[in-house]
Amino acid sequence: MTNTFQALSLHPELMQAIDELGYAEPTPIQSAVIPLMMNGEDVIGQAQTGTGKTAAFALPILNNLNGRKHIHALVVTPTRELAMQVSKATYSYGRHHGVRVLAVYGGQPYGRQINRIKKGVDVIVGTPGRLLDLIKKKAIDLSNVSTVVLDEADEMLSMGFIEDIEAILDSTPSDRQTALFSATMPSAIRHLSAQYMQEPHQISIEHKALTVDAIEQRAVMVHYKDKLAALTRLLEMESVTQALIFVRTRAQTGDIANALVARGFQAEPLSGDLSQDTREQVLNRFRNNQIELLVATDVAARGLDIDDISHVFNYDLPLDPEIYVHRIGRTGRAGRTGVAISLFSPNEQSRLRRIEHVAGTKIERGNLPTPEAILAWREEQLVERMRVWLRRARYQREGEIIQSLVDEGFDPLDLAAAALKMARAEEKQRPIEHVRKLSGKRTATSGNLRKKPVVRSPRGRSDGRSHEAGMIRMRLSKGKTAGIRPADVVGAIASLADIPGSSIGRISIQDKETYVDIPGEYAEKVLENSGKYYIHRQRINVERSN
Repeated sequence: MTNTFQALSLHPELMQAIDELGYAEPTPIQSAVIPLMMNGEDVIGQAQTGTGKTAAFALPILNNLNGRKHIHALVVTPTRELAMQVSKATYSYGRHHGVRVLAVYGGQPYGRQINRIKKGVDVIVGTPGRLLDLIKKKAIDLSNVSTVVLDEADEMLSMGFIEDIEAILDSTPSDRQTALFSATMPSAIRHLSAQYMQEPHQISIEHKALTVDAIEQRAVMVHYKDKLAALTRLLEMESVTQALIFVRTRAQTGDIANALVARGFQAEPLSGDLSQDTREQVLNRFRNNQIELLVATDVAARGLDIDDISHVFNYDLPLDPEIYVHRIGRTGRAGRTGVAISLFSPNEQSRLRRIEHVAGTKIERGNLPTPEAILAWREEQLVERMRVWLRRARYQREGEIIQSLVDEGFDPLDLAAAALKMARAEEKQRPIEHVRKLSGKRTATSGNLRKKPVVRSPRGRSDGRSHEAGMIRMRLSKGKTAGIRPADVVGAIASLADIPGSSIGRISIQDKETYVDIPGEYAEKVLENSGKYYIHRQRINVERSN
């Protein structure tokens, strides 16, 4: 393996972009994969998120661009956020190379994407459902594709996209180059590689646990619906200078930032929806201490490099334990200590234990501050501010006002008490929100209780209620007469709501409606996207059935 980009013999235009992006040396996955893909070899790369795999396949694709009269490469990703991320990264690597990159995914008009394809595209990055739709419409021609990349293949399979992926691969030349990247290697991945790849080189990058000794890690268990209330309590009691609050979806960044502002906190959202100019403006306000809290998704926080972050809050636990390590690594920098606090619901206990295993650390379980402790803290802070002003003695005009009131006959102690009452008026804007007590009962995802196997069946009647602990049954507005399949349901919900496909439970498809079990912790995320789901170009509404 080489330890310099210069030794990889990439085109000068690519080297210029690499230098401008500040890449010092290739990561292990890049050192191993780039030379193989530049030589046209098939590759299976087993690596976690954050190891640099996007550059590992994008750089050789750009280096080997040929013809420019047809689509040269196709990258298939499980979610639209990842499709956008990969397409932006690919464009940034190839901007001096004149590369034409297009991201295609559901939720956007077909016409705009089709027009872009007609004008000419070198690299297409897309989600399986939208790619298959474009193929069926004959809007995309993959007959001359040189390279196909399956990114996060295990996640795509868990979301039920195996049939779509096979159909997409069957639309490409049999002599194409194929690269597959996956964090895990289940049997379905091995079967797929055996069927569609030619003597692939297998590259496995071992996870290196990051040092988190300078970071105090805590986790607090609360009901999912109480997370905002729990967060506001923590923000009051923690000595926060600047903090990152990580959430799972773009919609949450705005919702939670707005809720925090309404409660008196300085917060702004950072999501993939922001233009580059707006993103830079938000980050500059954060760097200049004009913003105390930044609510962000993992994708939007990529490349964020600020040393003065005192706290990282995981409002939602990440799906990938590796991401947890990268999140909390944004505090405790430059010789400072930092604090990382994670909120988790009872159903997320097993995920937290997996994070502990990957991070190689024990995360202390903590409790929320009580209302009594918060009130006492507020009073302590008020008294300390009073002491500061008394020591400064810079209140001549205020003293004159007080003297005039004393002359009117008011008692000085009463005047002081009234002044403090006025000073505390803002506390009415910061009520201490109620947080429900946990019952202490063991859940179906904790302890040694085993979760029932998921059964997805298009047959059988549903009584509208979930029979599995911790699951909530949802009703979809289409069924068998609309051609709905279990894989369609998993793919649509997992992609748009940004939840793991493997978490989706029993699916029962009736003639004109479909029932699906969703873990309680994800129920609100699924419902908030009702009307935005599309299956076979049909709008799908989702509602609780019980």
